[in-house]
Amino acid sequence: MYIDISKINFGYDKNQMVLNDCTTGIEKGEIVAILGKSGSGKSTLLRILSGLEIPSNGEIKIDNEIMVSNHHFVEPNKRQIGMVFQDYALFPHLTIMQNIQYGLIKKTKIEREKIALEMLDLISLNEKNTKYPHELSGGQQQRVALARALAPNPKMLLLDEPFSNLDKDLRKQIRQDLKRIMNKQNMSCIFATHDYEDAKDIANRILYLEDGKIVKIEKNI
Repeated sequence: MYIDISKINFGYDKNQMVLNDCTTGIEKGEIVAILGKSGSGKSTLLRILSGLEIPSNGEIKIDNEIMVSNHHFVEPNKRQIGMVFQDYALFPHLTIMQNIQYGLIKKTKIEREKIALEMLDLISLNEKNTKYPHELSGGQQQRVALARALAPNPKMLLLDEPFSNLDKDLRKQIRQDLKRIMNKQNMSCIFATHDYEDAKDIANRILYLEDGKIVKIEKNI
C-alpha cells in the first residue's frame, strides 16, 4: 500500500475517544472518501495524516516512510502532504498567481512562475491569474485552493469537506473537475465528507466512519 494507516487511536481523554483502532490502506493514485456524520472523527483523521494532530498510538506510513508512530513523528512541513480546507483559506491580499506560488518559496522566481502557470492551466483559470480571491466564484476559489495544494508536488492530497460551501449544480461540476485533475496527476487523495453523493461521484472506495471506527468499506464501481 502507498499509504498505510495502522491502528490509529486518538482522544482528548480516556473517556472521549475520537478515533478507535482505525486501520486501512490506500494505493498510489487512488481517491478515497471518508464518509461520516459530524463528530464521527473524519476531520480528525485528516489532521493526524497531515501532522496537525498526534495520535494516542498507531502508525502511519506514506511511500514506506513512517510519518508517525509511538516513537517517531515527522513535522507537518516535512510530510509532503497537500491539504485543502473547507473554507479554502486563500490569502485575500494575494492574486491567484501569488496564492498558487505561496508554497514554492524554495524555488527560483522562474520556477515558481512556470509551476503556477502549469497549475492555472490544469484548473482552467489561466485568464484569472491577476484576479484576487474575492473576484472569483466559489467554484473557482475551490480550484485555486486545489492548485495551491498541488503546486509543491505533494505525495498525497487531503480535502476536508471540499464541496460543502457550493450549491448543488456547482458541486457536481467541481466534483468532476477534482476527479479529472487527480487522475491526471495520478495522486492519492483522501477527502472527508458527510454527503454520499460526493463520495459516490468521485471516490474509488468509500470508508464509512462511525464513532471513530471504520465500520464499512465500499468499493465504488
